[in-house]
Amino acid sequence: MMKIKVIIPAYNEADSIAHVIHEIPSIVDEIIVVNNNSSDDTVKNAKNAGATVLNESQKGYGYACLKGMNYIKNQSVNPSIIVFLDGDYSDYPKELLKIIKPIKNDNIDFVIGARVKRLREQGSMTPQQIFGNWLATFLMRIFFRAKFTDLGPFRAIKYDKLLALSMEDKTYGWTVEMQLKVLKQKMTYVEIPVQYRNRIGVSKVSGTVKGSVLAGIKILSWIFKYSFK
Repeated sequence: MMKIKVIIPAYNEADSIAHVIHEIPSIVDEIIVVNNNSSDDTVKNAKNAGATVLNESQKGYGYACLKGMNYIKNQSVNPSIIVFLDGDYSDYPKELLKIIKPIKNDNIDFVIGARVKRLREQGSMTPQQIFGNWLATFLMRIFFRAKFTDLGPFRAIKYDKLLALSMEDKTYGWTVEMQLKVLKQKMTYVEIPVQYRNRIGVSKVSGTVKGSVLAGIKILSWIFKYSFK
């Protein structure tokens, strides 16, 4: 049996986090919610829903993901697969079974849930998100001959491959860093189309001009950094 753990970074997701946790398939061994300095009831609601809750006071998506990874690293038994999932209920947690299937059945190293247009709820991605995804994946095709079409946060990776990536980004560049390092290390990867809906609450990144600009800068800096290595 493969051991599967889910890491969910969460910042002020009190209204959505229990929905996410309750819909994660029972095949998952442990659900880890990393509270990223929330000021609402995210912690209480996540614990009541049955998740392991960690606290990371440094704000940043990457900080939260790294906290979850460090927690897993200190456990006596290593998992086989790590799944990353947002806590805003924009993804469909039940589709985790689709996300891990290529790893289990075809020995693929890394899988992204691609938020394809035909499966997206209207308005679920902002214009700046759509453009940013297009630009980032276009540049990866140009520089690395990549086949990525999305930087979707719903993703699964073999645990040993995740460790091999030596992830370091603390904020907005986490997702693109992972994809670039997968390309650089010539790991196998595939995208699986997933449904995507309007999130509960307001996005802390794409929902603000500042967040969108900073995310764009960080994503492009990672791409150009690896393009000229």
